[in-house]
Amino acid sequence: MIKETLIGALAMASTLTTGAQTNEMIIQANKPGANIQSTMYGIFFEDINYAADGGLYAEMIKNRSFEFEYNLMGWIPFGKVKVMDQGGPFDRNPHYVRLSDPGHRHKRTGVENEGFFGIAVQKDATYRFSLWARCPQGDKGLLQVQLVDNDTMGEHQEFNSENIIVSGSEWKKYSITIKSRKTMDDAHLRIFLNHEPGEAFEAKLSDIDIEHVSMFPTDTWKGRENGMRKDLAQALCDLKPGIFRFPGGCIVEGTDLVQRYQWKNTVGPVENRPLNTNRWENTFPHRLFPDYKQSYGLGFFEFFQLCEDFGCDALPVLSCGLACQFQNETRKKPDMEAHVAEENLGPYIQDALDLIEFANGPADSKWGKVRADMGHPEPFNLKYIAIGNEQWDYKDNPVFTKRLKMFLDVLKKQHPEIKYIGTTGPDSEGPVFDMLQPKMKELGVDLYDEHFYRPESWFLDAKNRHRYDNYDRSKGAPKVFAGEYACHGKGKKWNHFNASLLEAAFMTGIERNADVVHMATYAPLFAHVKGWQWRPDMIWFDNLRSMKSCSYYVQQLYGMYKGTNVLSLKMNNKVVAGDEDQNGLFASSVINKATGEIYVKIANISDKPQPVKLTLKGLKPTLTSGKVITLHAGKPTDENTLDNPNKIVPQESSISVSGNVLDTEVPAQTFSVYVFTY
Repeated sequence: MIKETLIGALAMASTLTTGAQTNEMIIQANKPGANIQSTMYGIFFEDINYAADGGLYAEMIKNRSFEFEYNLMGWIPFGKVKVMDQGGPFDRNPHYVRLSDPGHRHKRTGVENEGFFGIAVQKDATYRFSLWARCPQGDKGLLQVQLVDNDTMGEHQEFNSENIIVSGSEWKKYSITIKSRKTMDDAHLRIFLNHEPGEAFEAKLSDIDIEHVSMFPTDTWKGRENGMRKDLAQALCDLKPGIFRFPGGCIVEGTDLVQRYQWKNTVGPVENRPLNTNRWENTFPHRLFPDYKQSYGLGFFEFFQLCEDFGCDALPVLSCGLACQFQNETRKKPDMEAHVAEENLGPYIQDALDLIEFANGPADSKWGKVRADMGHPEPFNLKYIAIGNEQWDYKDNPVFTKRLKMFLDVLKKQHPEIKYIGTTGPDSEGPVFDMLQPKMKELGVDLYDEHFYRPESWFLDAKNRHRYDNYDRSKGAPKVFAGEYACHGKGKKWNHFNASLLEAAFMTGIERNADVVHMATYAPLFAHVKGWQWRPDMIWFDNLRSMKSCSYYVQQLYGMYKGTNVLSLKMNNKVVAGDEDQNGLFASSVINKATGEIYVKIANISDKPQPVKLTLKGLKPTLTSGKVITLHAGKPTDENTLDNPNKIVPQESSISVSGNVLDTEVPAQTFSVYVFTY
């Protein structure tokens, strides 16, 4: 650990930056200001970039229930294979596969699954394989289940092989545990008919029907059978989130209303949750994934469960009856044929009422019983609901706010205990934003959702550096939820350090205005390196590894050092927001009354180290100890990668404290968090 004394640091800083002007920041430590909400920093989840199936959701089999439009997509059939749709065990997933004798003793019948960009297994790790099966003639037969390496030069493609005896005409669930004999990130799973031990080679093989073919690591997050990928869930937990917004994003709306996200389809037995096409499947022709679906194995129950795991509040987003306006109309002309008519909005509003009952209702209520039957009789204590995603109005046609009012008129009357969130559309400024912002106040929403994916120049503009300093603070003004934001660096929008540093700088303005901003979530969250459609993203992964971007560490530092109240921090009687006379510095300060700590966050976006003097006024008793955590890169374009995931990570150093003044130096292009204990 590097030691730095508060009293003696000035001499060292002066040696390093001879002639440089010291930037003195005055912190009013004895006058705690606005409360910082527990929800201030959190997680935004959307199933884009294979964030759910093939990502956080640990299922390894693609199209496990044969419900894709092309029922065997993701599967390679061989021999006599027939897709059936009558007599299956699950009414909302009616399709299954019948495997029949291939007609010759030297032929084979079966199916092979490719997984999500392959099936990843690790040597000596165990996997829970299951399927539902029957012998339709009432006899019995044998299924051979194999993990295979199709491209091997070895004697055998299979490196694991297990047998399952299926008997009787009734559907049953069969489960085995597979211990992998090798590590691979692109194995396949093969299932085929075979003879039972001792059975004559010439004997005809019995028909076997199979449905809901599934494989999970046994070591999932919290060990759950329908579980999450452990490293990805742990990364979310380590963010220390206060709010978790789900399930999106644009998938809430759908390309059309049939495709919208419907929460009721995502609860109950996982085998009977119907498939939905992902809204992002066809969005980007240059990054096209025609087999991008939603199994709904990661559904609303699992989202609420994760919120409990992480100790954060849930923020579900519901459709307001408008399909994705980006995909159906322009900013000037609505397409009312794409949306539900206002007189038919009743079922959408009822979905919101039923969601509150599912989350908070007693275990003997209709939807509370669904929750209880899934293993959670206690309520989830839902406090927030967002209505609509990036919707907007037209000057002569309030298509969104009219529908939002219909929701609020019912929901506020029946559930005034819930806080409701509207939106200012997809823009951070401009005509749509300017029209919607005052309407949110008129409608009486508790918060409204702002989105801004913007280049570096936006984050450097004076208007945005001071974005929340002059927001409406009058009685009845909604609070702000910065629901989707990220700095998009020049070029191909990589997750380079400079973009993350500008995000850290911008977030000082969020923090010092905690009386206005109550929630903020970076977006998007996840991206599979072989399945991405949008970047930058917070966490990248392949089938075996994951990588936390520089933006992840910025979010984590804010989440870990959130505090309970804002402290005034000024330099020359001005807030520190990178103004021309502030040498590229941005800063904010908070106090944590619960732990007896003060946190000071400083971003130096300049290309020179900056001497800084922190003076904490009015603090009694004096400081006793402290530390500094820094995030810095060798070059602004540096970034973490899967091959080098720890290239840029926070570094912690202790500081010995004597008195309430710190003379130090913030290195060029560095984000620093100072932690003082009093």
